[in-house]
Amino acid sequence: MAMLTAFWIFLMAVYVPGGGGQQVQMDSSKWGFVGSQVELRCLFVNSNPPVKISQVTWQKFLNGTKQNVAIANPSLGVSVLPPFKDRVSFKQPAVRHRTPSLEDTTITFSNLRLSDEAAYICEYTTFPAGNRENMVNLTVLARPTTGMSLTAPTIVARPSNRKVTVATCLSANGKPPSMITWDTRLKGEASNQETRNANGTVTVRSNYLVVPNRSTHQQKLTCIVTYRNERITDSVILNVLYEPEVTVEGFDGNWFLNRQDVQLTCKADANPPVSVYQWKMLNGSMPNNVEIRNNTLIFKGPVTNELAGTYVCDATNSIGTRSGQVEVNITEFPNIPQLGGDGIPQEQQSSGAAIGGAVGGVALLGVAGALLFIFLRRRQRTFKGDYSTKKHVFGNGYSKPGGGIPAHPPMPKNLQYPEDSDDEKKPAQIGGPGGFEGSDRDYDGEAEDLKRPYFTVDEGESRDYDERTLAFQYDPEPEIADDMVSQTDGSVISKKEWYV
Repeated sequence: MAMLTAFWIFLMAVYVPGGGGQQVQMDSSKWGFVGSQVELRCLFVNSNPPVKISQVTWQKFLNGTKQNVAIANPSLGVSVLPPFKDRVSFKQPAVRHRTPSLEDTTITFSNLRLSDEAAYICEYTTFPAGNRENMVNLTVLARPTTGMSLTAPTIVARPSNRKVTVATCLSANGKPPSMITWDTRLKGEASNQETRNANGTVTVRSNYLVVPNRSTHQQKLTCIVTYRNERITDSVILNVLYEPEVTVEGFDGNWFLNRQDVQLTCKADANPPVSVYQWKMLNGSMPNNVEIRNNTLIFKGPVTNELAGTYVCDATNSIGTRSGQVEVNITEFPNIPQLGGDGIPQEQQSSGAAIGGAVGGVALLGVAGALLFIFLRRRQRTFKGDYSTKKHVFGNGYSKPGGGIPAHPPMPKNLQYPEDSDDEKKPAQIGGPGGFEGSDRDYDGEAEDLKRPYFTVDEGESRDYDERTLAFQYDPEPEIADDMVSQTDGSVISKKEWYV
């Protein structure tokens, strides 16, 4: 049916029977809401010379059948047929007054009904050109009736985790159908259902399901109905009934003998509110000095050991009864935290001191490491670095060349001193197996060399010696001059050199 209607619209728009330059101009489609008013335009474009218009007929075309709606005749006047008689009229007054001017035969539809949706043909009867016609497709829309409601005025929370419908959102008798969504913080799910009605409208129903409990009470549910380009919103607040949630307050962990003005209070979160509070003690009876005032236990007089025990409060509303309890301990003396000099509890001060000590220890280790590094660097410079500018010689360091003491033979070039030894390396063997040449004494040169310490002299002091020859002093235990300092490796240097 839809394809046939579209074909007729296309045919009427592009083809006018009989030709001759006359044509009927109409809109291809029009729409309106139920109960509203809409105009269906129809204009006749005449030829030159013009043809004579004998009659104009409006027809409803539905399911392949034509039904007359209104007729305009220059001689007979205007006629509107049932069921359109009270709702259809010609827009131009000239048509209604039987004048021969029928070029504009636009009609006005009032109080649209869903049954008015169809294709409408405007047909001109002319002489001598014959009939000319065109078609417009009328769509009737229905704005839905929307609403939101709670499933029940009150919803009772049950121990089970079964989801129940708490609210329903409805978009009824809409054309085209609406789309329903929900806006809420509640964790739930929506269940949507569409029903097509006999008149062509659609009813959409959406149920929202949650597990009712304390957290769902007083929560807001918002339903959003989207119809074409409109958004229609509605909201409800959930009223969930639930058993009391009970806690006992008042015991601060510091009830001691002879303390005054202590009490326990039963706090209950419930909907509806708690109607009855009941107090009891586990494994015992209430102390004699207790006064019960609804949800509060007031202990008169000083605290005694009789007050120790487990107190239970039962809170009851119309949904059920729940309990809360607290265990009370009595101490001999008050538990007062010791304060430091600045009013801070010692526990906090101890923690701060521990943290400060750890940080200070790390800083102290860093400073000690730096000082050790500097000391080792200076020691290395004193005992090793200066040797690069010294001549290493054997002896006690006090003798000078000359004075009849035989000169030392030239030192071999293979005498090696590794640079970084802490022992201040021993010299390699000097001379051949026969000992020193030119010496007045016979001795084992290698053994004697290993026994003797060596000392240094400045490069400047050795200028007068040939081929780095050095003099030796053979005193077994020489005296050290006042201006000399003995070194750990057996050598001696002047105090002047020591402090350089």
